[in-house]
Amino acid sequence: MHYVSVENISKSFGITPCFNNLSFNINEGEKIAIIARNGEGKTTMLRILAGEDTPDSGKIWINKEVTVAFFEQEPHFEEEKTVIENILHAKHPVVEAIKAYEHAMETEDIDGISNMISEIESLNAWDFEAKVKQILGKLNIHNLNDVVGKLSGGQRKRVALARILIDIGLEPKHIFLIMDEPTNHLDVGMVEWLENYLNQENITLLLVTHDRYFLDEVTNTIWELENSKIYIYKGDYQNYLEKKAERIDSESATIDKAKNEFRKELEWMRKQPRARGTKSKARQDNFYEIEAVAKQKIVDDQVQLDMKMNRLGGKIIELKKVYKSFGEKSILKGFDYTFSRGERVGVIGKNGVGKSTFVNILQELEPIDSGKINVGETIVFGNFSQKGLEVKENMRVIEYVKSFAESFPLAKGGSLSASQFLELFLFTPDKQYTFLDKLSGGEKKRLQLLTILFKNPNFLILDEPTNDLDLPTLAVLERFLSEYQGCVLIVSHDRYFMDKLVNHLFVFEGEGEIRDFPGNYSQYRVWEKQQEDLKKLEASNTTVIEKKIVTKDPEAPKKKASYNEKKEFDSLERELKKLNSEKTEIESKLADATLAFEDVNSLSLRIGEINNAIDEKELRWLELSELF
Repeated sequence: MHYVSVENISKSFGITPCFNNLSFNINEGEKIAIIARNGEGKTTMLRILAGEDTPDSGKIWINKEVTVAFFEQEPHFEEEKTVIENILHAKHPVVEAIKAYEHAMETEDIDGISNMISEIESLNAWDFEAKVKQILGKLNIHNLNDVVGKLSGGQRKRVALARILIDIGLEPKHIFLIMDEPTNHLDVGMVEWLENYLNQENITLLLVTHDRYFLDEVTNTIWELENSKIYIYKGDYQNYLEKKAERIDSESATIDKAKNEFRKELEWMRKQPRARGTKSKARQDNFYEIEAVAKQKIVDDQVQLDMKMNRLGGKIIELKKVYKSFGEKSILKGFDYTFSRGERVGVIGKNGVGKSTFVNILQELEPIDSGKINVGETIVFGNFSQKGLEVKENMRVIEYVKSFAESFPLAKGGSLSASQFLELFLFTPDKQYTFLDKLSGGEKKRLQLLTILFKNPNFLILDEPTNDLDLPTLAVLERFLSEYQGCVLIVSHDRYFMDKLVNHLFVFEGEGEIRDFPGNYSQYRVWEKQQEDLKKLEASNTTVIEKKIVTKDPEAPKKKASYNEKKEFDSLERELKKLNSEKTEIESKLADATLAFEDVNSLSLRIGEINNAIDEKELRWLELSELF
């Protein structure tokens, strides 16, 4: 089924064009990710398709049977209303029934509960009510009667996401879902759940995301928006990178060939008399076509990161028995750690466990309850925080940068003026005189990164750095950080970014407990799943043993044990003792935070084998014990 047709749409803001004469089609079942540099018009295109904006020219057709749902970066709410009122906002009988049921439950209105149960049953809406509960639970939305106007930015995004997912559940057919950076402010568990949810739902999807693992899991087509053209790539992000490189090589070869032909034709044009016949006129027209191709330029501008890092001394940061809590909520409980030169540490954990507080404690921006923090004298922090730019009214980009320094020293010697440095970050001379509050979210992030590097830090702290940065800029940032000689601490929910850059993790497990895991995020997830599987296996085997004990028949006549059975019984006791001893020893080794990932993996597999052996021998021991 054909969902959307777009023909020659253009959009500009003042004299700045976003895109010109774009045309494309979207069919049912397609799941598309858009990749483009900041400023190419990704968000503007999404808003136009969602009916939130209009093009300057061109035509858009959307099938009348299609329901368009739009998840935007800055969601709009009825600020004075509660979370549940904003989420269940649709005028739909099922929504009204569930809303009344939730209200009756909150107020403990027994009659109201009974009436609404009957109403929900008559509407056959229990499945939808269960889906609502699942969505709210997975997105950690619990205080449903809080006023939306008092929520944090992250809470608002999660409420908006819950609202859009619940809305599309009311319209099971022909959904065209448009999403602009849906993974911002979600922890990793939420992102993985959202991946599974979108894969199960029968929807057509168009999204913008910086999360490359999410992109690969949810979409099957990538559109690259570049120079007012759309290039279509089937497959995952890695395939896109390979095919784009092939496209650029092919275009370069075509241009080179056209240049050689252009030189020959130019010589012919110069030698020909002014009055030409029909044949020469055709050749003349062909000349202008060749000239147009030959004069093409492949623009592949990228942010360039090059800096002279401040000298890093022998002492970095030492934390000794650090405690920190807010009321009854513990953030750090006797935390000890000494940073080394060139460390790359990832920080992960659910929202609200204290990751940002820990970052502030490191920089001595947040006081501790007890303990000691020693920061080396040569340490210069570069803090890329979630707060973003401190935007000053009536200040232009160039003025803002010059407020830090007039020039920037380079790693290979020499320096750049503030204006030259801005151009490396793709701020053209015209853009440098734009007011800060007129920049896009991605441009503000780019400018924030620029001003941090302007100070030549040797200890970079990146708190959710991938939010709002376009994928080309992220790729450059990753290359820069992989060669960076200083220390890097990354707080991020972007699994791809973490996997490429960190060599160990601080896992915030809650209640002040921090696990130092020797590996990247994907390796941690493998280990975590192994631990979960072991716990499930232990729980199931315990149930089997308990059932065996309970179902023993006390009236049954006892059978006497044979000599061989007595021998086996004694042997089992020795073997069980030996296996339990080995298990205790392995558990002790696994508790060592410095253990290499390969050792963690092999020991985890061994302890699984031991648990299986213990379970089998314990069952046999129970059978034989009945004979004595």
